[in-house]
Amino acid sequence: MSDASGRGSIPRLGWAVAFVATAVLIAFIYYSLQSIRPHRVSEHLQKIAPVPAFHLTDQDGKSVTLDDLKGKIWVANFIFTRCKGPCPLTTLRMSELSRALKKTRGDVQLISFTVDPEYDTQPVLHEFAKQISANPDNWRFLTGSSQAIQDIVVKGLLQPLMKEPDGTPAHSSRIVLVDRRGWLRGYEDGIEAEAVQKLMVDIGELLRENQSK
Repeated sequence: MSDASGRGSIPRLGWAVAFVATAVLIAFIYYSLQSIRPHRVSEHLQKIAPVPAFHLTDQDGKSVTLDDLKGKIWVANFIFTRCKGPCPLTTLRMSELSRALKKTRGDVQLISFTVDPEYDTQPVLHEFAKQISANPDNWRFLTGSSQAIQDIVVKGLLQPLMKEPDGTPAHSSRIVLVDRRGWLRGYEDGIEAEAVQKLMVDIGELLRENQSK
């Protein structure tokens, strides 16, 4: 009886070892395939809308169009230099982002659209950029006609822009993210303390997306 029982346990042990070995091999192949799959961005970074063509002027008097930004990921906020509301805070977030992006300046462009173009002319924006020590290599402040600004902010980047009873612009505190192909991909609230951290993660996602294609 004991001999028969002993002989019967050996095949069962062999099957168990074979099963475990097969499971380990399948797991190894699965994770290997996972590592070579194309990178897929998070759900919140899915394409929202293509940004339409625009033609504006930066703080140094240089023309800036959508084509000039193609090939770069760009991050944009909305300000006016006389603002006493959220503009100083969202500008601070952009300054923090500029410092955090030192190693990727060739790939990422920061854009600040004025929502008060009648006052924020090119010389005014030049002085403003100088006051906040904005790096002109990767941070551009754009102005143009009132209609051109309305078109890019509202129709292009899908952000609200209105006038208060006293004529002060009422605008979004969001910071928007646009990919290399000119697609609007997401938003972060520039008022939030975590905005820069979240944007850095999202920018990293879009950089990896481009590398996988």
